[in-house]
Amino acid sequence: MKTVTVSAGLAVVLAVGLAGCATASPTDSAGTATTPAADAVEITNCGTTLTVAAPPRRALAMEQNATEILLSLGLADSMIGTSYQTDPVLPELADDYAAVPVLADLYPNREAVLDAAPDFVYSTFTSAYGPEAAGPRADLAALDVPAYLSRFACEDPATGETTVDFDGIFAEITEIATIFGVTERGEALVADQRGRLDAAIAEATAPADTSLLWYYSGTATPYVAGSGGLPDAISTRLGVTNAYGDAEQTWPAGSWEEIAARNPDVIVLADLTRGGDGDSAQAKIDYLRSNPTTAELDAVKAGRFITVSGSSMDPSVRSVTAVEAVAAGLAQLTDS
Repeated sequence: MKTVTVSAGLAVVLAVGLAGCATASPTDSAGTATTPAADAVEITNCGTTLTVAAPPRRALAMEQNATEILLSLGLADSMIGTSYQTDPVLPELADDYAAVPVLADLYPNREAVLDAAPDFVYSTFTSAYGPEAAGPRADLAALDVPAYLSRFACEDPATGETTVDFDGIFAEITEIATIFGVTERGEALVADQRGRLDAAIAEATAPADTSLLWYYSGTATPYVAGSGGLPDAISTRLGVTNAYGDAEQTWPAGSWEEIAARNPDVIVLADLTRGGDGDSAQAKIDYLRSNPTTAELDAVKAGRFITVSGSSMDPSVRSVTAVEAVAAGLAQLTDS
């Protein structure tokens, strides 16, 4: 189950032109001309002005999705720590991940964060800046530590994006690359992700009326994907229907009776490794087959399951892998 709200908007405003645009030199209090750092960046992040004086060299990623974005940009050497791993790290990032200190199994508390002396903190979930974790972003800013929050997870939903889409994900990757002074790497990563996304969409062959149930977690109370989140965006891109797309919440609590009434054609399973009730994909399948209500679902009887990693159901560099997995699964089910 998601523990944070979906939201947040970011508008990039470069404090000094990264492309080397000429600007007038300001003067200090003595009247001497000074030149600001050419790589200083100022952005509006979730309604808050965030100033990063220079590319971070001691960055802290508060959970796996933030970590994998930084590692995908080749920034392992600029990281002082990571935390909250929810899935096995992407294989291509495993070596770099192993070189980054893990500060906590879940979120490090404020004391641990400050002891690490970061010069930048990055999170893709609001909960990372809660009182039991790193603490409010404003408190970190008061200590001259810029604290970035994903545009999809702002404290105040009105300051961000209420609907997840891939353009927003790519914009966030681009913004992080700009902050770290690696814009070319950001462009290359986004180009690769766009190419993979387009290829996966082209591979999708399921009929337009195919309905998908995105089953995230829980057995007694199943949590499923509603409107506005990444699974809804993937369903739209692949031209199929999210079985709970009419729900107002991004991750509503469903009921097996209601799911049985909706009788989805395919069930997409989040494979979670945290060890909770019904977390793994196999635990979900076992439950669906043993529960008298769900055992009669067409998708269950026919074994129409597609598995994706739990973290790929959130906005990140893994989002495209979820599209690829679902598109390939739908193509295989359509052919069988």
